[in-house]
Amino acid sequence: MQIRDARDADWPAMWAFMRPIIEAAETYPWPPDTTEAWTRAYWMERPAPASRLVAELEGRVAGTVEIHPNLPGQGAHVANAGFMVDPAFGGRGVGRALGEAALARAKADGFHAMQFNAVVATNTRAVRLWHALGMRTLALIPGGFRHPSEGPVDMHLMFREL
Repeated sequence: MQIRDARDADWPAMWAFMRPIIEAAETYPWPPDTTEAWTRAYWMERPAPASRLVAELEGRVAGTVEIHPNLPGQGAHVANAGFMVDPAFGGRGVGRALGEAALARAKADGFHAMQFNAVVATNTRAVRLWHALGMRTLALIPGGFRHPSEGPVDMHLMFREL
């Protein structure tokens, strides 16, 4: 597996798995009808210190992460990140590799910590992974996510110093 900076040419492969993840509305808080144009701008076009990486496996883009300041100004030293892994590559370590790379990249880019604002509690694989990578759940937001089949479920607010 190779982790590298995302390139414009990666976008079609990224959108191919990102779109169904967003539309499913099970793990991402964005509206299911979020447009490709909005997603591309959010993921690919934010200026530094924002960055984006992809994981390549078997010659294909298997997953991606975008890293950005959690807040502007006086909160900009804390990073936030969004992850999506192509379900075709699930269970093969792509999420872990991207998580490790994101933490390292955020530190290299001068961030002091990483914060995840909305890890859906029913996404148990992600919760376990982030805990394994040293993230702590600081709080559970009761019913903070409207899951399409489970109804209101909790969201983890997670944090780790870098």
